Amino acid sequence: MKYTPIQAERLYERIAQQVEQRLLTGDLKVGDRLPPERELAEQFGVSRTAVREAVKALRHKGLVEVQPGRGTFITNGTSRAVRHSLDLLMKIGGAHGSANLVEVREIIEPEIAALAAARATEEHVAAMREAVATMDTALQDPDAFIEADLDFHLALAEATQNALIPTLIDSIVDLLREQRARIFRVDGGPQRGQYHHKRILDTIVRRDPEAAREAMRAHLRQVREDSEASVRMSG
Repeated sequence: MKYTPIQAERLYERIAQQVEQRLLTGDLKVGDRLPPERELAEQFGVSRTAVREAVKALRHKGLVEVQPGRGTFITNGTSRAVRHSLDLLMKIGGAHGSANLVEVREIIEPEIAALAAARATEEHVAAMREAVATMDTALQDPDAFIEADLDFHLALAEATQNALIPTLIDSIVDLLREQRARIFRVDGGPQRGQYHHKRILDTIVRRDPEAAREAMRAHLRQVREDSEASVRMSG
């Protein structure tokens, strides 16, 4: 068996690796803007063409976003890549994809609720209260209701104080938005969801992890039933 000859790294690859390393060390964070192309070329001691190729490679990985007239910004490449892959799987899976999403939520969200009940700060609770209040006023406004619903569940994720969990939820946020849009069309769906949101919020306020876990399980049973009803409606 012969080994494949090793190719020397191209300049742009080494530039991209330095940017990635700064992301890993925390020197660069999501939202930061990279220096202009000319300045980067001077700092690296390379041509602007090499910098341009490095930026293109970073864009392909979903690590940067080029905004015309504004510059090149660091983005959350992991969430974006995972979100794209999961969205594709859902579209391929059809009705099975929707059932799979509910199943995943049933696995992870009760534990998120339990952790949130144990760890939520007053700021987290305030964010949940605000989202619930918005949903109360938006029962006839699908866009506003759905965004507030997402805000509620993201606040729960952030209340766990585990940095990986909000990133995980963010990676499926597009799927969650589509799921909520389908449920909103089911008669009584928003009202049933809101009933469970208030129950969950109450358990967080009472700092009762076991009750929070059970309240979330009840909510997700409702989500499963309404999701199945939405599939029947579309069929």
